[in-house]
Amino acid sequence: MDSKLIIYNTLSRQKELFRPLNAPYVGMYVCGPTVYGDAHLGHARPAITFDVVFRYLKHLGYKVRYVRNITDVGHLEHDADDGEDKIAKKARLENLEPMEVAQFYTDRYHAAMDRLNVLHPSIEPHASGHIIEQIELVQKILDAGLAYESNGSIYFDIRKYQEQTKKYGCLSGRAIEDQLSTTRELDGQDDKRASSDFALWKKAAPEHIMRWNSPWSVGFPGWHTECTAMGTKYLGENFDIHGGGMDLIFPHHESEIAQQTAVTGHGPCKYWMHNNMITINGKKMGKSLGNFITLDEFFSGSHKDKDGNEMLEKAYSPMTIRFFILQAHYRSTVDFSNEALQAAEKGYSRLMQAYKTLGSLQASKTSSVDISKYTSNCYDAINDDFNTPIVIAHLFEAVKTINSVHDKKDTLTQADIDELKRLFDVFAFDILGLTDESASDNAAVVNGLMDMILDIRAKAKANKDWTTSDAIRDKLKEIGITVKDGKDGATWSIE
Repeated sequence: MDSKLIIYNTLSRQKELFRPLNAPYVGMYVCGPTVYGDAHLGHARPAITFDVVFRYLKHLGYKVRYVRNITDVGHLEHDADDGEDKIAKKARLENLEPMEVAQFYTDRYHAAMDRLNVLHPSIEPHASGHIIEQIELVQKILDAGLAYESNGSIYFDIRKYQEQTKKYGCLSGRAIEDQLSTTRELDGQDDKRASSDFALWKKAAPEHIMRWNSPWSVGFPGWHTECTAMGTKYLGENFDIHGGGMDLIFPHHESEIAQQTAVTGHGPCKYWMHNNMITINGKKMGKSLGNFITLDEFFSGSHKDKDGNEMLEKAYSPMTIRFFILQAHYRSTVDFSNEALQAAEKGYSRLMQAYKTLGSLQASKTSSVDISKYTSNCYDAINDDFNTPIVIAHLFEAVKTINSVHDKKDTLTQADIDELKRLFDVFAFDILGLTDESASDNAAVVNGLMDMILDIRAKAKANKDWTTSDAIRDKLKEIGITVKDGKDGATWSIE
């Protein structure tokens, strides 16, 4: 299988031709959410980014195994090696079992992703369900001599790893040697030999709720351990794509490379892909900064900042949010504003309206517009590191043609009209993952109207007003709607 897809590889810091390790099979691992709160716009971006990657790889004919994990243990406050587990803290504050918290927010995450039309991954492993694999990974790193035990906790030895491989910092570009030269030895107040070392397994404090038995202590795995263990289990020791947000490059993904290299001599994947951040007034949107807006708040239009000021001028639909994110290249930042979302709302609406208009165009014997470039231009854009804003720009060129033909200023043959429909079906709906929300809105309106009409007819029948009852039934039949009376009331269907 041959494709022209180019991917920017964070590891090499350049664009590379995509060549799977074992075509037509592609393995892709993406770091999923830590489920201790509702999903926000920052969660939507990687989900939508890698949804497009997943969709396009499948469109090209690859057999993709897409693994996106759920972090439900081991992710400590401030992403450090100390503090309280985020889910356990939420459970303690709300007097719940930790897995009750994890399940509740996992379900809400899935519901939000479904509304954004994000496809389900092939496998969605939970960190808490793979403790055995993580313990086995830690033991292998110990056996390789690149980790040490201290007071029941296991830490990765960055200094020794760096002496052997010179690879720590290869992904992030950080000068790890500078960090090592400023770290202190174990002095009885810190379990680590050096502050740059990271936890593979943490001994649980007495008050720590989430804990498992291990050869070293009753404790829990480190945050970085889970992705290496689950990626290896489901995709092997070397797979094609590892993705996530840019904020994960260091220390999370850098540490994943170190763990995998310690065991196998190489990193986990061929291509590293990272989406950029969503910002508010130039600052990253996130729970830890307290400036995030949940997806449900976007959908409802209700959110106040810490000072009680309304952040949202109105509700924004899921497809408006998706279109807003796709309007920017995944490696560029997206700054939130009501103005930007309203512009996205108009753009999305214009695109969907053009698709409806396309269905009503009258074909001519000849075309006055050459539309052959639209499809090839869209493929060129998506092959250039998934450049969705350029794909959208080319779709809007097609919109101009559709509107021009509708206004009788240009003509298209039926073959060209069919080609434009394929263009939208493939790029707008299949690859970009947009849906026509007005279609579902219209269905709700029709259902509501039919409920009202049948209610009026039922009251007419109850009053023995057979003339009105039959007239309603007959008029509906004339427009293709059949009404059937039963013992539980009337039902309707479209012929």
